Amino acid sequence: MPGHVVATKTYYLVFATLICLTALTTGAALINLGPWNTVVALAIAVCKATLVVLFFMHVKYSSHLVRLAVVAGFFWLAILIALTLGDYLSRSWIPAPTEWQSSASQSLP
Repeated sequence: MPGHVVATKTYYLVFATLICLTALTTGAALINLGPWNTVVALAIAVCKATLVVLFFMHVKYSSHLVRLAVVAGFFWLAILIALTLGDYLSRSWIPAPTEWQSSASQSLP
């Protein structure tokens, strides 16, 4: 079963783009963007992951069934992240009782 033949130039362009995005990630880490640091880093990471999946994993030229499997995998990942985030945000954080702190400090020599 012959697959789609991709020109070598395409792989070099994708590789160069990934290197540029890696440099951009490093540059963005050195700049203080406040709460946007994580957003920028994740956006660049999503772009890099998309390039790797499309070109190096040959999803761009694959059948619709393979594309459906990839989309289903990302959909499942989104469900797991949403459930984990829902659990994390719904917890009430209870501080340690003061008796533990006072008894621990008294037992130290």
